Amino acid sequence: MQKIEKMVATQRYGHIWDCCCDHGLLGCALLNRQASNIVSDIHFVDIVPELMAELEIKLQRFYSSSSNEVIIKNWKTHCLDVAKLPLDQYDGKHLVIIAGVGGDLMIKFIEAINKQHHNLAIDFLLCPVHHQFSLRSKLIELDFSLKDEVLVEENQRFYEVLLVSSSSAAEGKGNNKISPVGNKIWQSDSIKVSLSQAEIVDKYLNKTLNHYQRMQKGLQQSNKQDNQQTKTNNANVDVQHIIDAYRAVTLASLVS
Repeated sequence: MQKIEKMVATQRYGHIWDCCCDHGLLGCALLNRQASNIVSDIHFVDIVPELMAELEIKLQRFYSSSSNEVIIKNWKTHCLDVAKLPLDQYDGKHLVIIAGVGGDLMIKFIEAINKQHHNLAIDFLLCPVHHQFSLRSKLIELDFSLKDEVLVEENQRFYEVLLVSSSSAAEGKGNNKISPVGNKIWQSDSIKVSLSQAEIVDKYLNKTLNHYQRMQKGLQQSNKQDNQQTKTNNANVDVQHIIDAYRAVTLASLVS
């Protein structure tokens, strides 16, 4: 969460949407930063009514009597599906934060938001818990561009955090193309990052490769079965191209 906070602080947004916000920890942390000269409206979004009712009470308790009037005015709760964010009802630049869910669900949200608000340039800050390759592939298909990306290890789990824009890299402004396996997250030379971060990068790459290699082995064993229907289904989920992509990272980015 601290890494996400820092990435948000480097940009200027009129509205920040903390989606799937659960208990609102991230949004509250962003509200607490509003004493700085960067002021955004923070929108808390979750589809669970009970959670949003509890969060509304908490926000009223802690921020309605704040000495900082900016904080009092600059938050709002929304009990709705992330795919239906009312972005066009608010003027200014939007940042949509989606964290703590799988890349497959993120894809559904992003496709729906992008289709509904195709006329808006929207930034997305994404932290998927799995299916990172599929998510990145969809962002590439949608012609999104990369603004920043980092790799974080927390409680022995790894997280890719991506800051992307619905504006394409071809539109300039320093935006770059998105890689299906990541680019900046693998920069592990001693000049750019600490030794500990280099170790995190190495562990994550090995873990990711081992995961897909086990998956591929399971598919190959399943394909040996006589049932032709099983062969057909598994042929559609072959992951060798993913393995090859991550192996290329080892050759291109981690070897000095």
